[in-house]
Amino acid sequence: MGVVLRFGGSFFKSAVLCLLIACGGCSEMPTTGPYSWDVKAGQPLEPDGLPYGLVRLNPEAVAILHEYEPRGLAGAFTDKRPPSEIKFGIGDTVSVTIFEAAAGGLFIPAEAGVRPGNYVTLPDQAIDNNGNITVPYAGLVKAAGRTAVEVQNDIISRIRNRAIEPQAVVAVTQQRTSLVSVLGEVNAPTRYAAAATGAGDRILDAITRAGGIKGQGFESWVMLERGGRRATVPFENLVMSPANNIYVQPGDRIYVYREQQKFIALGATGQSGEFNFDAWRINLAEAVGKAGGLIDNQADPDAVFMYRAEPRDVAERLGVDVSKFPGAATIPVIFSINFRDPGGFFLATKVQMRNGDIIFVSNARSVEVTKFLQYLRVILATTSDTINTVNDGVILRNNIRNSTSVR
Repeated sequence: MGVVLRFGGSFFKSAVLCLLIACGGCSEMPTTGPYSWDVKAGQPLEPDGLPYGLVRLNPEAVAILHEYEPRGLAGAFTDKRPPSEIKFGIGDTVSVTIFEAAAGGLFIPAEAGVRPGNYVTLPDQAIDNNGNITVPYAGLVKAAGRTAVEVQNDIISRIRNRAIEPQAVVAVTQQRTSLVSVLGEVNAPTRYAAAATGAGDRILDAITRAGGIKGQGFESWVMLERGGRRATVPFENLVMSPANNIYVQPGDRIYVYREQQKFIALGATGQSGEFNFDAWRINLAEAVGKAGGLIDNQADPDAVFMYRAEPRDVAERLGVDVSKFPGAATIPVIFSINFRDPGGFFLATKVQMRNGDIIFVSNARSVEVTKFLQYLRVILATTSDTINTVNDGVILRNNIRNSTSVR
């Protein structure tokens, strides 16, 4: 029996040793995501893993993020001047009226004294493909790309020596260029002539001309296309930030669409999943609360992380070594915040969430230890059963041998 116990003890010690080696550092334990100490190491675990920058959220980092908040339309289109005077384009239809100071001139016959005014209105004509209109005695007059005043002065200069103190009035009767288009999730998509319906419109004015938006403000986005450039802003940002409600320019295309802003919450939060903002902006504290807060018996309050891609210059200002990301326009950054610190909650209210951000809350170390001990308990119970089975087999073998020797 003593032999059996020595064998069993040796087997037991070996099993425990193998278990400890296999489970060293709890790396094989199930968990909801990366361990907090691995994230804070700032290095990917896999040799070919994606590198990232780690930034501790403090007042300085929050100030930098606020300074570099996306500026929307005002940041993309920096010209704050009202629209310039509308210029004619090919296809526009214009009218030309010529006045003379007295009858008997180039356009007004001598017997025209009974007329109410010494003027003649030419038939409407479209600006041709070469950008010209035709005026009697003035010939082809360039109109495309010029304002009404410029065309008027050109006509006057050509007939001044033949007409009696001539004056000219040029007006657009049908505008087919310098239009503003508003389409998408609006009640009455439209394309209107900027000059004909009043200059000085801003983005919200143009959307109003299209009947307003169909959906809720917080889920509506406005994209402005101008001169080959595009910029997008939440609709409510136009209302809440007047700087983004810039002037409409001829040729602008405004597209309204609906898309809820979302973030993802993972780890030791009350509820994991994808969540809608249901507002045009929310801060980090609101997002954590929206996900059910931190699980009391699982979460590590010092291990709350926010994943996002930041522009290269912002990441550099935050202290990230951007040399590890050659040629990358955006840098993957993990922001770490300590909710164990009472001041961390105030910091979280100052960090605005962005569409697509990910929040991850790591498990507390005690949770990982508890899981390891539970796992160890199961393995030890299984090992004990195995040892008992082996002992029973040895006893049976010895009994058989003793029985055989007696015979």
